[in-house]
Amino acid sequence: MINSMTGFGRERKILNNREIIVEVRSVNNRFCEFSARTPRNYGYLDERLKALFKSQITRGKVEVSVSIYKQEGADAEIAINKTIAEGYIKALRSVKDEFALADDLSLSSIMRLPDVFTVVKTEDDEEEIWRDVSEVANGALALFLEMRKTEGAKLYDDVLSRLAAIEDNVAKIEDRSPKVNDEYRDRLFAKLQEVLQDTNIDEQRVLTEAAIFADKTAVDEETVRLRSHIAQFRGLLEAKEPVGRKLDFLVQELNREVNTIGSKCQDITITKMVVDMKAEIEKIREQIQNIE
Repeated sequence: MINSMTGFGRERKILNNREIIVEVRSVNNRFCEFSARTPRNYGYLDERLKALFKSQITRGKVEVSVSIYKQEGADAEIAINKTIAEGYIKALRSVKDEFALADDLSLSSIMRLPDVFTVVKTEDDEEEIWRDVSEVANGALALFLEMRKTEGAKLYDDVLSRLAAIEDNVAKIEDRSPKVNDEYRDRLFAKLQEVLQDTNIDEQRVLTEAAIFADKTAVDEETVRLRSHIAQFRGLLEAKEPVGRKLDFLVQELNREVNTIGSKCQDITITKMVVDMKAEIEKIREQIQNIE
């Protein structure tokens, strides 16, 4: 079943004290064009995200946005400066002995001394961050692909209905074309009678002229090819792999055959059918621009 090239997916999780949000969206493009927007200091995620998403997407302009929010204090460690603490203790105890003071030093009193404790920012573990981001990204990707599939189903139904309309006109043209030749032969016979004022018309001449006309206006080959292209089109719509480019080629072929029928036909009824088919083909062309 075909997929649309447009889609959107969003996933949010809190992992290892980080809130991670990944959004992915795409619009039509002939090829697969990828761009990622990640926070400062997380640029190393870009190439990995590109590989992840391009493994599942073949066409479309894909934009991925990643937001990472650390919970307050999650990236900090408290360090004790033992040298400074030891210096404070020695200095205080020397004063105690000199002035005969009570030794009431405690942990709480040392904690209040300046520069004993410092807050140290921990280094990011890039592999851990990638594991977390990729988990969230896969969730967003799954939702994104599901939306593409849903949109693809709508395109599938629409294109099939238009192919059926074209095929219906092909059948009508196949039915009408022989009648056009018969009507031409009758008109030619009547015209010769009128011009020559004679009922003894060379019937063989009329048949020869009618045969030449029929040969010039025959559209059998075009209608056969149209039916073949329509059958191929339906087959591609059922394919599991991306088929957007192949469908684009087939639309050109459909248009080519219909234009040929239009240039050959000498009948207003068939001309109207050609106009209807060209309108349907143009709508199909617009729709398949959105097929992966």
